Amino acid sequence: MSAAVSSPIIPTITIAADPKIGLRGHLRHTGALIRRNLLWIKQDPESMMDAVLMPVIFTLLFVYVFGGSIGQALGGGQGAYVQYVIPGMIAMMSMNIAQGVGTGFNEDFNKGIMDRFRSLPIGRGSVLVAKIAVELLRLLVATTIVMIVALLVGFHINGHWSGLLASIGLTALFGSAVMWIFLVLGVTMKNAQSVQAMGFLVMMPLQFGSSIFAPTNSMPGWLSSFTKYNPMSGLADTSRGLMTGGPIAHGLTVTLAWTVGLTVVMAPIAIRKFTRKT
Repeated sequence: MSAAVSSPIIPTITIAADPKIGLRGHLRHTGALIRRNLLWIKQDPESMMDAVLMPVIFTLLFVYVFGGSIGQALGGGQGAYVQYVIPGMIAMMSMNIAQGVGTGFNEDFNKGIMDRFRSLPIGRGSVLVAKIAVELLRLLVATTIVMIVALLVGFHINGHWSGLLASIGLTALFGSAVMWIFLVLGVTMKNAQSVQAMGFLVMMPLQFGSSIFAPTNSMPGWLSSFTKYNPMSGLADTSRGLMTGGPIAHGLTVTLAWTVGLTVVMAPIAIRKFTRKT
């Protein structure tokens, strides 16, 4: 016996009502749900505003407001700061875009969309994976826009194209781990505003207490120690080393350790809470 549901938001999904869904079934369900989420973005293009405008605003703001003073400290003026901050901007996008998965997930619950999924013999994990996959696509859009703006303000690749691709891949990997945190928030918080508020409480200390926007050598000792193992510093430093040349060992170790740790801890929690709630 099969079930089929068709609506402007959820595309037709035909799946076997087998209580044990195999890998092929999960992949099919995930693909259908990715299509559903993309159709939702098509119907509501304003939902892409954060991915489209945020990179432009942040890049221009930090380059032209702080670029001169911090660039002088780096020994090269605004041009030196552009080379410093752009890899950090790419790292920052991983967390900013990740927040969207939590708010969108929470809205799906409040709008009753999850009730539709509950009526289908569909893999529960497919819903979460589809959400992450679409947010990763949004992350790639934001990263592309950052690089376009970066080239316009004077960023130089200097032949580090493979490093750029590696940096984008690492950012996507870390971003997918962070998304599990926001999926948990999306399930547990009462509304999207609460998810967003809690997200800012998590994001702000990690982003501004890091090496994304400025070197950490002038920070107080306690804050400098925090930034040393801050995953955002690790990701920014690794991206900087890959894109402009420099050491990457410590930053890569910190980033991968946080990526694995967040995924191992938060993914089971997100799946368990989602399964119990639905």
